[in-house]
Amino acid sequence: MRWMPCVVASRSESGELVVSVGHPLVDEYLEFCRSRARPNTVLAQAFDLKVFFSTVDRTPVRVMPADVMAFIRSQRSSGSTVVRIDGSSGLSPRTIRRRLSSVSTFYAYVLARGGTSLTRNPVPTGLMTRRERTRPKQGVPLVRTPKTLPKVLTPAEVNALIEVLRTERDRAMVQAMVLGGLRRGEVLGLRFDDLRLADRRVFIVDGKGGRQRLIPISERFFISVSSYLSLERPGDASTDRVFVVLKGPNRGQPLTARGLDEIMRGSRRRAGLDHGSCHELRHTCLTRLREAGMSLEALQAQAGHASVETTRVYLHLADDWLAEQYRRAADAIDAQVVRADVQ
Repeated sequence: MRWMPCVVASRSESGELVVSVGHPLVDEYLEFCRSRARPNTVLAQAFDLKVFFSTVDRTPVRVMPADVMAFIRSQRSSGSTVVRIDGSSGLSPRTIRRRLSSVSTFYAYVLARGGTSLTRNPVPTGLMTRRERTRPKQGVPLVRTPKTLPKVLTPAEVNALIEVLRTERDRAMVQAMVLGGLRRGEVLGLRFDDLRLADRRVFIVDGKGGRQRLIPISERFFISVSSYLSLERPGDASTDRVFVVLKGPNRGQPLTARGLDEIMRGSRRRAGLDHGSCHELRHTCLTRLREAGMSLEALQAQAGHASVETTRVYLHLADDWLAEQYRRAADAIDAQVVRADVQ
């Protein structure tokens, strides 16, 4: 019987998210992921695998590298999403690359598991180049992704956004991102025990990659949180999550990512801004901290980055960093030229 991949999400008896796609091998892998990844990550992997196997129309053990290359071509020609800089349509390179990563990780699990006829991962690691002999594993990636800089908000845009926020709750959440550099999920995951009022710090229990951190944050955030807790938060809310729904049938329940995104969309519209997502607020915070002189190591700890290489992008976002480096180098060159003329 032909396999028709379909993502099905349900809850276990303990309330955990269970995701399946309808094939024993794929579902076993998703169960493995459930023990080591966030629910949204498992859902994303399930959807990526569903798209891949629906496109190649083969069972997992019959997939060949040629099928992977055909999948890349089909994703590039898909007219359902964006128009790229070069004028072509199709999915963005980052989306295609993420889907390939999900497929490659699945096959890495299958090979480690054993028990199938597969002997190698059908997803190529890249294309071989002439330098392969002298620089092993430095081939051309299957999908090139542009190295774009994250967008940030100007101080005027941040002020405009904060001014149109309607509640102290919303103001506290925005300040957590723009003053502390928290991710959206980290803001929504805050619990009362995570707020260290005496030290003006916030404890991130479950950051990206499961990394915990204790970070300082501006007193303005804590003032907004105090106002929200004393004036707005429903007294009958049973959850220990800090930020909850204030009105409607879900009043008192933890605020969801969809709810926060809706708040941000409405705020951007009222402020007349064409951008200003949660992640852009985080980028804005980290950029301003770097501009103010925070070291890369301290910025890495504040951001919760696994590698300082991820943090280096904020060197280029900071307006004065490159100009200052150039001026120093240019002055040194000019001084050498002057000395040469004198001699």
